[in-house]
Amino acid sequence: MKKLPSFDDLMRPLIDALNALGGSGSVEEIYSKVVELTGFSDETLAQLHDAEKSGLTEVGYRLAWARTYLKKYGFLENSSRGIWALTDKARASKSFNQKEIVNFVRALDKPQNTKTPVQDITSLELNEEQSWKEKLSSVLTQKLDPSAFERLVQRLLRESGFIQVEVTGRTGDGGIDGKGIAKIHGFMSFHVLFQCKRYKGSVGSSEIRDFRGAMVGRADKGLFITTGTFTPAAIKEATRDGAPPIDLVDGDELADKLKEFELGLKREMVEKIVVDEKWFEGL
Repeated sequence: MKKLPSFDDLMRPLIDALNALGGSGSVEEIYSKVVELTGFSDETLAQLHDAEKSGLTEVGYRLAWARTYLKKYGFLENSSRGIWALTDKARASKSFNQKEIVNFVRALDKPQNTKTPVQDITSLELNEEQSWKEKLSSVLTQKLDPSAFERLVQRLLRESGFIQVEVTGRTGDGGIDGKGIAKIHGFMSFHVLFQCKRYKGSVGSSEIRDFRGAMVGRADKGLFITTGTFTPAAIKEATRDGAPPIDLVDGDELADKLKEFELGLKREMVEKIVVDEKWFEGL
């Protein structure tokens, strides 16, 4: 098994991936491009960071830290829709020193963290976004039974604009859990079969092939939703030329969609009190 690089060793591949993507990309696009550039094996990519907490892979965990450090250094920025992009500072930089970046960010964090050594990256809590996603993944994989998860996916598809969404999962149906019709701008529609899999690991290419075999001749498209991740081979199989297309939604994308439609997730606003000194001066 190829040894995984540290989070700071992934900074360069991350920057290279964004450059290859045209300067910006979603977390999923960045992950896929980094995997392509580094050549990690499926076995390496299947390693989970913490099997008890979530289906987050070790590579995904370390890339999240790389993004966080590069953002604090001023090389990356991210939008509310989860798109990460290179900044002008990153594009103008002629050199890249990952140790300098790590030292700079740790110096920023040091005054705010007196109890936990900032040098110990594994002892720090992941950024706020990844923290709630880990909690959500734990709920979906450990507290929901399969039928409840299917109902959740059914609700999510309806919220996303699908109509006639039915859960039809039954033994011997090739893993097909349901069907629906995707309406596009109110004019076009596609018949879609979906499979939803509560899983902490990575879905492989064989499962994609099995799903495709079950859906051939029965729908226009396939949709495979998992709480885990997809191996590079699975992603390649889903978009293979000449085969019925299958859209993939991994745990990270699923979490973002549940957040978008506020299904089981809610925002809590923190009150901030500001002293208006000028008001007192007017007394």
